Amino acid sequence: MTAAPKGASSPSLLSLPVEGMSCASCVRRVEQAAGRVEGVSDPVANFATGRLTVTPGAGFDAARLAEAVRNAGYDVPESAFDLDIGDMSCASCVLRVEKALRKAPAVTAATVNLANGRAHVRALGGEAALPAALKAVKDAGYDAHPARAGAERGGERGDEDMRALQRDAAIAAVLTLPLFVLEMGGHIWPAFHHWLTGAISTRSLHLIYFVLATAVLFGPGMRFFGKGLRTLAHLAPDMNALVALGAGAAYFYSVVATFAPGLLPEGSRYVYYEAATVIVTLILIGRLLEARARGRAGEAIRKLAALQVKEARILRDGVAVEVAVDALSPGDIVLIRPGERIPVDGAVIEGESWVDESMMSGEPLPVKKGPGDAVTGGTVNGAGALRFEARRVGADTMLAGIIRMVEEAQGAKLPIQALVDRITAWFVPAVMAVAVLTLIAWLTFGPEPALAHALVSAVAVLIIACPCAMGLATPAAIMVATGRAAEAGVLFRRGDALQTLSDATLVVFDKTGTVTEGRPELTDLIVAEGFAEAEVLVLAAAVEAQSEHPVGAAIVKAAEARGLVLPPVSAFQSVTGYGVTAQAGGRKVQIGAARYIEKLNLSVNAFAAAAGRLAEEGKTPLYIAIDGRLAAAAAVADPVKPASRTAIAALKRLGLSVAMVTGDSARTAAAIARQVGIDRVVAEVLPEGKVKAIRAFRDEGHVVAFVGDGINDAPALAEATVGLAIGTGTGVAIESAEVVLASGDLTGAVNAVEISRATLANIRENLFWAFGYNVVLIPVAAGALWPFFGLSLSPMIAAAAMGLSSVFVLGNALRLKRVRLTQRKEAAP
Repeated sequence: MTAAPKGASSPSLLSLPVEGMSCASCVRRVEQAAGRVEGVSDPVANFATGRLTVTPGAGFDAARLAEAVRNAGYDVPESAFDLDIGDMSCASCVLRVEKALRKAPAVTAATVNLANGRAHVRALGGEAALPAALKAVKDAGYDAHPARAGAERGGERGDEDMRALQRDAAIAAVLTLPLFVLEMGGHIWPAFHHWLTGAISTRSLHLIYFVLATAVLFGPGMRFFGKGLRTLAHLAPDMNALVALGAGAAYFYSVVATFAPGLLPEGSRYVYYEAATVIVTLILIGRLLEARARGRAGEAIRKLAALQVKEARILRDGVAVEVAVDALSPGDIVLIRPGERIPVDGAVIEGESWVDESMMSGEPLPVKKGPGDAVTGGTVNGAGALRFEARRVGADTMLAGIIRMVEEAQGAKLPIQALVDRITAWFVPAVMAVAVLTLIAWLTFGPEPALAHALVSAVAVLIIACPCAMGLATPAAIMVATGRAAEAGVLFRRGDALQTLSDATLVVFDKTGTVTEGRPELTDLIVAEGFAEAEVLVLAAAVEAQSEHPVGAAIVKAAEARGLVLPPVSAFQSVTGYGVTAQAGGRKVQIGAARYIEKLNLSVNAFAAAAGRLAEEGKTPLYIAIDGRLAAAAAVADPVKPASRTAIAALKRLGLSVAMVTGDSARTAAAIARQVGIDRVVAEVLPEGKVKAIRAFRDEGHVVAFVGDGINDAPALAEATVGLAIGTGTGVAIESAEVVLASGDLTGAVNAVEISRATLANIRENLFWAFGYNVVLIPVAAGALWPFFGLSLSPMIAAAAMGLSSVFVLGNALRLKRVRLTQRKEAAP
């Protein structure tokens, strides 16, 4: 893809991949569809290369072009990439960069985050649009580079920026201090003023001030003048422009008063060098504090990246060798010694140990691992040695996926941000207009020296205005909150879920694998007189070992847990809808529901009371007959997860309604619901029935959050206002959800709600402060208090207040790192 620079005589060409063209008529249809789009001329589709080339003109919109081609029956691949944006200092910068990116060829959407300095760009053809996107940002006056991976975030370039800011702030402070002491010391201490005027002439003193102020403004202060004047030239002023105008006005007024005083009225020949330098110095210090706070806000990504192992020990030709983790391939055998961090995802093939998985699940207790168990890259091995087969490496590991999810969530824009964007669009021009009106009002109505008062007030208006705080209010809170959530095992795949989840009024759960463990277990075995429990269990397990039914698997598992040796089986037969029958150890064994036993002309009345109790407990009763006699009643149940009851109680304490939707029988579902405290149950529904149930809840006026784990939950997860997938569930379910609960239990759902509510409350506090600060202090800076109290605001105080406003917002966002979450508690026995 190529793009001519602005002002070039020939228009740029845009070349895009098109999928689905299979013949010459396809080419013609694609060209016709593209030709009807506004701003598109000379469309040429090439069947051989599978590309469409167009000449963008006035009114061109890449998204409209893609939509037209898709409506014609073809696809234009669209993918995303990230850019690191430098030099952004306020919310106005964010809007300007977004606007520039959206005008770039092939770009369909762009979102910029001030807190992490990153742009998320969607474009036709993916990274082929990268050069044009970089050029668009640079033409708008900002620095841009392809984004680095999470491990490199805050790396060399970020350190260089911080060092440059520290250097500039230090130089400005050293040069400003003597100027401030000499000028302001005389105002504070009259004796010092008398000594100073006797030791050095006013003319010489002003020349010293001029030298120091010039060094500050055209040294460290050039970062404001260079960027600010550039945005003014584009008729799109930002925070830098306000600082440049304010400090520049004070400086150049002072220069005139120093070298050409005759140009000013007699009573207005004052110098304000100290104001200009203090403004620059305080704002640099404020930005330094802000940069440090931003670094703390983004440390969750760095912590996650630090978990990535650089090297691993693997077996090559029977010999253990050290290799870079990047060189690992699926199938490699990895050796892990005690205390080492596991490099990639895999499955244990030899050894036993306890592994600390708290970085993934938020659970502090180590998990026992043995042959067949899965291990996850980034987790820490305990005292045992393990040998495992690598399954997922590089970008496919769970840790890499978590880093991507957190980064994407941190770069998101919440719906509440739309208000900020609308206000920010006119904020800086409005402040400049207020400054001009302030200048005119003071010159017209102010006391003498009117020009001096007018200058001070107009400069104070320019300096005290702070779009920085407004721009940081939302993204800073998102960055901290998503990082805190990741530490607790809650992964927001989409940042806007932070807001939608906070609005939820009803949480709907799937049952199997969500409220329950999802793996049936034999809970009861009641034997008839004349039979031994071990005898019945070993025969039943031998027969059920031939079956694929999960109920049978639970019986086999129970026998294996006791170390029972299963006898040989013959004549196995499955009786559809009833049960199974076979010869085991020379004895005839028949297993099934009550209707199967009755079909065999046997009575289950002896177990009637027990069967009723089991059903009420949510257990499935089945019967075992041996050699034509009823031998036992067994119960298989899917046990409730230990944390389910306490998690559901916690959700109710948060004021949420709770319901369960399941395909299981109404009786079993009702029993499970009673155990965990769920009030509303919709049972015996297929996957489409779950979707209908969610729609019905929404029709009642609920904002619905759905929690599920299976493939059959994917439609419901997508249908809900916000979907939460159990991280131990299927990939399809996880991809359909906005939030992933890595811990696998429902405490994660409670934590997700708590974090989302705390985040929205924090954002509202930030926005109240940011807007309130400007609403109150801009009129004060303009002189609103002068007619009543004779008070005006010094530009120096305005600069300090402006810097502190951003630091306050970031400090408030950082409180989310300490938000208290519900701790997992085991259910009482």
